Amino acid sequence: MVRLSRAETQERNRAKVLAAARDEFADQGFRDAKIDVIAERAELTRGAVYSNFPGKRALYLAVLAELAERSAGAPHARPGETLQAALGALARARVATLPLDEGQAGLTRDLMPEVLADERIRRPFAQLVKLNGLLLGLALERLDPPERPAGAPVPRRVRLAETVLTTLHGAGQLAAAAPGLVEPFDIVSACERLAGLDLNDWWAPPVIAPAAQPADRSWSPPEVVDLVRAKPFVPADGVVVVLGTHRLSAAEEAVRAWGREVTVVVVTSEPDELVPLTRLILAEVCGGLRQAFPESSWPGTRVVCDVTGTLAAAAGVLAVSDETEAAVRVERGRIVATADGRGAGHAVSVTSEVSRVDGRG
Repeated sequence: MVRLSRAETQERNRAKVLAAARDEFADQGFRDAKIDVIAERAELTRGAVYSNFPGKRALYLAVLAELAERSAGAPHARPGETLQAALGALARARVATLPLDEGQAGLTRDLMPEVLADERIRRPFAQLVKLNGLLLGLALERLDPPERPAGAPVPRRVRLAETVLTTLHGAGQLAAAAPGLVEPFDIVSACERLAGLDLNDWWAPPVIAPAAQPADRSWSPPEVVDLVRAKPFVPADGVVVVLGTHRLSAAEEAVRAWGREVTVVVVTSEPDELVPLTRLILAEVCGGLRQAFPESSWPGTRVVCDVTGTLAAAAGVLAVSDETEAAVRVERGRIVATADGRGAGHAVSVTSEVSRVDGRG
């Protein structure tokens, strides 16, 4: 019999806890689920459960994140080549994950009550949804670039993306509350029709931003996973913006000002709950985006959930919190500009004479 290493044993136990918790949450819902029962289902001790997850909500979010990421890798139809076709494909990918019965509904029904009941979860959730709107908006802009008259503000499709996400989110909540009520075909049709909605959407740069500081130091980032593409990569030249979960909406400032590849590094001082929440919310949209849009239309923006803070440290951000906002610009493998505070991403983007503003990420 092969003896497992400590790390292998812990990974096996974690998988057993997640599987047992998924069944318990499906049967009882989050509020009525019991850690002792989860331990019994997993054939482990209560202490073994808590050694992997510090609380029931952290375990619940981890279960939902695992399921969302697994669904995001499901087979898909041909991506849409037009706004209408892409939004229809996105909606079909999303409604395919809606609960069809009480058991499936039990897994997701308690998520929003938990979000609404605790400011520590609600604020990051709101920012993650804003980030999803940006990512989807960028994909829509790449698929069908909006016209920009000379001298006009930068046009965008973020509000359209947010309207689509609102429709899909509402369908998901209603399906969880009343399984069988939502008609998937109607949701797909509604999202396709939203493609023709003109919201006169445009982006304005921040009024106040810090001054970027020149720098000259090496850039040695680790390999990380891009949650948009679900693939590992090593961040190279471009703008890297480090944002706490309360500041994610600031990502657009760097994306619009730089106009090329931006890496958004998500950090938090509460990783046990906010890391799986980040994985969950981004997987719900990015998985559908990968299925519904041609790869050429995927946003150039990359998103990394920096669990250990290693990538942030490579950018010179040694202490992180949910209010963190800092950025660096990398050229030819060296950090050449840094900024810290509100507007940091915009500051390092516009300070370079080689930067260009084209409004698309």
